[in-house]
Amino acid sequence: MLHNLCIFDTDMLAGLPENVRKQLTSSVPNPQRLGHPDEFAHLVQSIIENPMLNGEIIRLDGALRMQA
Repeated sequence: MLHNLCIFDTDMLAGLPENVRKQLTSSVPNPQRLGHPDEFAHLVQSIIENPMLNGEIIRLDGALRMQA
């Protein structure tokens, strides 16, 4: 399973200057905010608990698409 992840609001990001955090936040289309660690944890728990899920690409990215 592969997870395409957005930018998550972690302790590491908390140390960034506010203008950098705002720029990162504005790059996430929907919802326009950084991801919360508990949202990632919820996805992981769902994957573990669901035996029917296999071989999937799961996007947890707030519609963020990295430029090629």
